[in-house]
Amino acid sequence: MDTESNLCITPYCNAPAKLQCPTCIKFNIQGSYFCSQDCFTKNWSDHKIVHKSARDSGKTFRIDEIYNPWPNYRFTGKLRAFPMTPKRVVPDTIPRPDYAENKEGRPISELALRGSSVVVTLNDDEIEAMRVACKLGREVLDEAAKVIGAGVTTEEIDRVVHEACIDRESYPSPLNYYKFPKSCCTSVNEVICHGIPDMRPLRDGDICNIDVTVYHRGFHGDLNETFLIGEVSADAKKLVKNTWECLQKSIEMVKPGVRYREIGNVIQKHAQSGGYSVVRSYCGHGIHRLFHTAPSIPHYAKNKAVGIMKPGHTFTIEPMISEGTWRDEQWPDEWTAVTMDGKLSAQFEETLLVTDTGVEILTRRREKNGQPYFMD
Repeated sequence: MDTESNLCITPYCNAPAKLQCPTCIKFNIQGSYFCSQDCFTKNWSDHKIVHKSARDSGKTFRIDEIYNPWPNYRFTGKLRAFPMTPKRVVPDTIPRPDYAENKEGRPISELALRGSSVVVTLNDDEIEAMRVACKLGREVLDEAAKVIGAGVTTEEIDRVVHEACIDRESYPSPLNYYKFPKSCCTSVNEVICHGIPDMRPLRDGDICNIDVTVYHRGFHGDLNETFLIGEVSADAKKLVKNTWECLQKSIEMVKPGVRYREIGNVIQKHAQSGGYSVVRSYCGHGIHRLFHTAPSIPHYAKNKAVGIMKPGHTFTIEPMISEGTWRDEQWPDEWTAVTMDGKLSAQFEETLLVTDTGVEILTRRREKNGQPYFMD
């Protein structure tokens, strides 16, 4: 093998590399190169995870082929699961939601209201608390945007998100929610939503959604964006653009008196104009002191959502738009939702406040007139 063509696998490095991990050589794992002893040492705690999967095998593997936690599962697309690091720790000084320390991750306060269609109207103090939480959520996503790129693992993105939450005295809302093991969701290519960050490096041509929610002083702020990694195909760019437009067109209709069920009509009309489908299994939701609550907001047409928008309502719109079928299935990790045909899916999300005259986008990007990063 020509070592001149190998690049360092340490996140962000990508320097020419000749130094190979001795344990990987022992287990016949190919492709694990480092540019220096310093890079090898710094990356050791994460890198050594791949050795466990190869320890009992005499076969020759590439580093991206050795991990297969579900040998009997038939993947719908090309993406595969990679090893994960342990769940990150949140300092005891940071207030957390009720599910954070629950062994099963059950949100007791949410479950107490399950089945209720009553939409809470926030008072002025609660609205201001939501503004703060959503502003912090946007800042955390902005930090993730600074590091995302080819060669960076989604595990590294999760680390950045986690630390950015802690720096802002916030709890990363996804962590331990129904036992979700990470601090954000990273959904790559055919993953619709709820992708779990792992050791897979993002590759040139990928699309990757980062979904961030922070819990700050009793309130949640939720948002996500889909990012283009390196040189992305024209088809992928069109899908991402259409998905962003679906969100914008739905936000434009938000004002007092509008029925929540009308949102899906606008989204599906625009998605279908581009030849795309709207995922039906996941929807937007009310959010404030609770992570997920009424109203439920389907993104497809002719839905049966209950409720009418009123000033003081806070909720998310988060359309998931797919190249092929709208149907989905779930990986055996019980979280990762993927397109049933393995084709691409994209998503964007904002947390919104209904005002007396219209809408305030609480999680709006503060720079470049609010445009998403894929347009930069």
